[in-house]
Amino acid sequence: MAGGTLDIWPLYLFHAGAVTVNFAVNRYASCTLRTRKDAKLVFASRDLKLTESFESLDHLRAAPRYRLPLLAHLVKYFAPDTGIEIETDSQAPAGAGIAGSSTLIIAVASALNRLTRRKLPIETLREIAQNIEAQIIRVPTGAQDYYPAMYGGVLAIELSEEGIHGVRLPLPAEDLNRRFVLAYTGVPRNSGINNWEVMKAHIDGDRKVHRNFDRIAAIASGMRSAVEKQQWSEAGRLLREEWSHRRKNAPGISTPLIDALVATTRRHGALGAKACGAGGGGCVFFLTEPEARDRVAAAITATGAQVLPCVVAPSGVKVKVRNP
Repeated sequence: MAGGTLDIWPLYLFHAGAVTVNFAVNRYASCTLRTRKDAKLVFASRDLKLTESFESLDHLRAAPRYRLPLLAHLVKYFAPDTGIEIETDSQAPAGAGIAGSSTLIIAVASALNRLTRRKLPIETLREIAQNIEAQIIRVPTGAQDYYPAMYGGVLAIELSEEGIHGVRLPLPAEDLNRRFVLAYTGVPRNSGINNWEVMKAHIDGDRKVHRNFDRIAAIASGMRSAVEKQQWSEAGRLLREEWSHRRKNAPGISTPLIDALVATTRRHGALGAKACGAGGGGCVFFLTEPEARDRVAAAITATGAQVLPCVVAPSGVKVKVRNP
């Protein structure tokens, strides 16, 4: 909802009171893990329709590249002492910008954490997941995307010198469910590229980008307050302002379709809108009054995007163990 990209270290250290506001939706990622009697590692992704296997952990480590790098890197880190089969699935479209890969990493890491009896706390799993994702996409990654998968609900992620802390906001899920629409543009985005361009400009001393993030940080703080107080008109105003500042940070954050969706839905009663994730495609989030929600959804479809049915997911990752 507000504050994205600030969650990438060290950007938040340059903006006092940095926070991001987000919420979990019921577009789930799942992981089924089975042990084998031999040393073989077998990976399968149902949504990507890809498979991959290795004769042993040593063979995995020696491989020059991977078809399913997320699974390969996690298994390398957790190093199970038995062969395993991992099957994953994700209900988020590829490149949607709604933290599908981050959610999947939390799911797989939680399963491997249980299997290997590491007993790592969830916040430690978040740090591991964030570092492994950086190894995969080869640019710095942010922290906020993991928190919806970890805890569910509506969240403020506080970012400061003390570290990163997720705080559950006391907002009834049904109140938000009646007020948001999520649309998929049909065009995957590349968060690593967009975020890296913005981060590099910030670190290189681009004063315009720095001022933009000063304002984005202030907007995110205001968004937290508006959501907590259920001041939806103010939340919509802040959402419009956040998107106005964010789209100035780097070329490609918006697209002609995203611009058309934002303009069209505004005429049909949307309070505000913004691209999810780093932009450049993927999903767009719309905030509406309850009576305008159906009109906004119809306008999205007529403009050429797909409405993704979803509601706030009330809880985070769960691990179930079934013994044979």
